[in-house]
Amino acid sequence: MERPSPPPILRAEELGKRVTSPEGTLEILAGAGLSVAAGESLAVIGESGSGKSTLLSLLAGLDLPTSGRVWLDGTDLTTLDEDGRARLRGRLVGFVFQSFQLVPSLTALENVMLPLELAGRDDPRPAALESLARVGLAARVRHYPSQLSGGEQQRVALARAFSTRPRLLFADEPTGNLDRRTGERVSELLFRLNEEHATTLVLVTHDPGLAGHCGRTLRLEGGRLHAEPDRPPGAGPRPGA
Repeated sequence: MERPSPPPILRAEELGKRVTSPEGTLEILAGAGLSVAAGESLAVIGESGSGKSTLLSLLAGLDLPTSGRVWLDGTDLTTLDEDGRARLRGRLVGFVFQSFQLVPSLTALENVMLPLELAGRDDPRPAALESLARVGLAARVRHYPSQLSGGEQQRVALARAFSTRPRLLFADEPTGNLDRRTGERVSELLFRLNEEHATTLVLVTHDPGLAGHCGRTLRLEGGRLHAEPDRPPGAGPRPGA
């Protein structure tokens, strides 16, 4: 007898998001749905302005949908208040953003220590140092973001995201602010760390090459998610990856 499949770590049904603008009501998402298994890597691709970042915000509970529901590790985010969603994210989720989102007044080490401190770790420094060493920045721990290159700042962001060993990592255009060569190095590091930590990855990007490194791809178009064709086993990344 086959064992039942474990419940997905992330599930969304009939997500809709509408916002009011001077031109009237704008529908960003309409009936979007997905299911992500633990340990899976999923890319959501789409043109700039298609609503990818809005979708990620809803999936992470940073914003609430106009309609529909999101379950994170079995918990319906729409039943929680803002503090409850923040606590759940702190326990389960890591983030990597296009704009790095480092605190400028903190050193690289202090930036990585921050989520560990918020999670209640008694001695976050050793874990933060280890995390920075794993991204090749052991010699830059006392530097401030303004003293680091874009690629180094994103590596600090990766160290910070993985320092708490999240079960689920959301990445929003993680190479969007980097030149091609630096972006490729950061991309390789992201997927290596993701594999080492066995983290579930949800990546939003307009870059099909970056998306091609994920196990599955959905396209966001017209406010809805559409499955991209599966790659045959052993085919490697999609063209351009």
